[in-house]
Amino acid sequence: MTADIALSVRDLTLRFGALTAVADVGFDAQRGAITAVIGPNGAGKSSLFNLISGAIAPSKGSVVLDGRDVTGHAPHRLLAAGLARSFQITNLFFDLPVHENLRLAAQFLERGRGALRPIASSRVATERVAELLDEFQLGARADALAGTLSHGEQRRLEIAVATAARPTVLLLDEPTQGMSHADTRDTGELIRSLSRDRGLTILLVEHDVDLVMSLSDHVVVMHQGHKLAEGTPAAVRADPKVQSAYFGTAHA
Repeated sequence: MTADIALSVRDLTLRFGALTAVADVGFDAQRGAITAVIGPNGAGKSSLFNLISGAIAPSKGSVVLDGRDVTGHAPHRLLAAGLARSFQITNLFFDLPVHENLRLAAQFLERGRGALRPIASSRVATERVAELLDEFQLGARADALAGTLSHGEQRRLEIAVATAARPTVLLLDEPTQGMSHADTRDTGELIRSLSRDRGLTILLVEHDVDLVMSLSDHVVVMHQGHKLAEGTPAAVRADPKVQSAYFGTAHA
């Protein structure tokens, strides 16, 4: 595994009895780049994410993070190793303020220090919350309950929560689902800035093909649990196999 590869997936397979949800999928995610996984419904994208993020143990294959084999590691161990994820369905504490959602996530940085001590003593987490409120433009909403935020603001908060522990690799599962065009555009700019300005390696599952093609450095296409194709956005869009399986058309 070379130094410019942050995440390497090899032969990942997930079987449920006779059903194979993911079959021998492999690819590399370049450090500091945006890699997108696309495909029609039922292609195995979410299952692949679950395998990489430790939610499900694979039947076969490996996940290597920064040169370290982390196959089947639990999510908290992966977070300690530098990999975090967001979820397709918004996953926040809606009855808590924005700043408290962030503090709970940033508490991971304390690594057990200050256990059973007052929250005010968690200086590392408190400082990280202040940084996140500024970086994600949530300062004006810091005291608002997460459940009162707009859908776009909730998604922004969820990405902020996912980055609270300073991961090096971030998995984003359908981050623009249900968004307006304006919120989708803003979220795309946020994702681009996380990669370009903050050096995060991003692995993205996204249904908005136009956003994927404008945002990604590398695209992996799945179909019926298999990797159908991969390459630059332009190469993938021009691939006849992808056009037939994903876009429903093929060009000469």
